Amino acid sequence: MDIVVCIKRVPAFGAQVPLTDDGSSVDTRHLGFTIGPHEECAVEEAVRLTTAHGGRVTVLTVGPQEADEQLRYALAMGAHRGVLVDTGTTELDPEATATAVLAGLTDEPEPDLLLFGDASADAGHGQVGVRVALARGLPVVGGITGLEADGGDPAEGGGAAWLRASRDTPDGTEVFRLPLPTAVAVKEGLNLPRYPTLPGRLKAKKAALRTVACAPERGGLRTHGLRRPADDRAGAIALGRGADAAPAVVDVLAELGKV
Repeated sequence: MDIVVCIKRVPAFGAQVPLTDDGSSVDTRHLGFTIGPHEECAVEEAVRLTTAHGGRVTVLTVGPQEADEQLRYALAMGAHRGVLVDTGTTELDPEATATAVLAGLTDEPEPDLLLFGDASADAGHGQVGVRVALARGLPVVGGITGLEADGGDPAEGGGAAWLRASRDTPDGTEVFRLPLPTAVAVKEGLNLPRYPTLPGRLKAKKAALRTVACAPERGGLRTHGLRRPADDRAGAIALGRGADAAPAVVDVLAELGKV
C-alpha cells in the first residue's frame, strides 16, 4: 500500500498560547510545536498497514520550513518519506491548506490511501481532508476509530484492495467498506502511537525531505480576532506550615466527609 499521511505543526499541548498585541494571531516566538494527536494516530496506523501489507508511508505537511521537525518525528516513527509544502509563516485557512496539500501531491505517485487527522489540534476545522478528497475524486469518511485492510498476502504479490473503517455514534457503531484508493480522517484512540527510538530519530535527522514551494490564494474564511478564555481554575491555598496547618487540614477532611 502506498499511503500519504497529512500532518500539521501545532502548539505543544498544555502550553500557554500567547497572542500578538493586536489579538490578530498567535505569537509563536516562544512556543514549542508537535503533531496533533489525531494525526499521530494516523501516522501510526499507516506504519502498521504497510508493515502488514507492504508499501511505503509518505508524510506531508504544509507550513514554514520549521515544520520539518514534525516530518522528522513522523519519519522516526517509521514513515519512509517526507514532503514539506513551504507556504511561509502565514496562517492558512482550510481552503488554502487544501490547495497547498494538492500542490504537494502533484508530483507524487497516486497513493492507495490518504490519511488525515479528523481535525487539527489548534483550529479544529475538520475540512482539509474532505476538500482534498473531493478535488481528487476520492471517497472520504471521517471520525474513524477503527481501520482494517482486506486484500492479498504481500509475500504473494497481493496488497490490500479494501478498507474496513468504523466509527462510534450515539446509536452504536457505523462500519464502512471502502475501495482503494480512498481518503480517511481518523480520531485519537484509533491506536496507541509508538514512541520513536533513538536509532529512528538519528536516521530521521539525516533523511532528505522533498520541499515544494506554494503560495495558495486566501480562502473564504476570515479571522476577525482572537481572545484568551478566562482562567477560572481554582488556585492553590496554603493552609499553613508544619503543625500549625493540622487543624485546617482536619477541617478540610471533615468537610469532604473523610473524618
